[in-house]
Amino acid sequence: MDVPAANSTNSESGNIFSRVLVYLYRGVIYRDASEEIWNALMESQARVMDHFSVIGLQLVIDESEGYAFLRYPPATEEFMGSDVEIPRLIARRSLTFHVSLLLALLRRRLAEFDAGGEGTRLVLTREEILSMVSIFMPDGANEARVMDRIEAHINKIKDMGFIRSLKNQPHVYEVLGIIKAFVDAEWLGEFDRRLENYSKHILSGLSGLGDEGE
Repeated sequence: MDVPAANSTNSESGNIFSRVLVYLYRGVIYRDASEEIWNALMESQARVMDHFSVIGLQLVIDESEGYAFLRYPPATEEFMGSDVEIPRLIARRSLTFHVSLLLALLRRRLAEFDAGGEGTRLVLTREEILSMVSIFMPDGANEARVMDRIEAHINKIKDMGFIRSLKNQPHVYEVLGIIKAFVDAEWLGEFDRRLENYSKHILSGLSGLGDEGE
């Protein structure tokens, strides 16, 4: 007995919808990395939003930059601190001091790049990123150890999805637009004050880049 074509179509639709959900649970969906999943997400936005709203998650889509991800809206964060707590599906990301600094520097560099209108992608070499951070090195720090630590922070940010290596060029990185969603305009507006605090933090010796610990 043949299966009706309508049933086959419904099955395929359900499978692609399930794949969209799984991709979002795993992390960020990028249009240029998963075009099929991205298109399916665009076609089922309302359904996807409804699915995640039931468990307190918000779907964030930036079509101009080509990415989508899940997050907890502020109201949900407040509710999760109350007596009736929703189990957390997405773990908080606790960033170290220097990872936060590198994110801030990359975000400012991206803002300058966008303002300059020099292209569509900000691409930086490993050496350029090292140079950006090295100016915050404490005097007397072991330079080789410092560079190793900075490279570890670069890899951490890469793992988090804020930068990615270019094909066949592992030490050349594209700064991805999703960083704007995490380091927003208000935060960036306070950048000078934050940098001053960062500098004081380093000079105080509380968290030198040459230390073994974080």
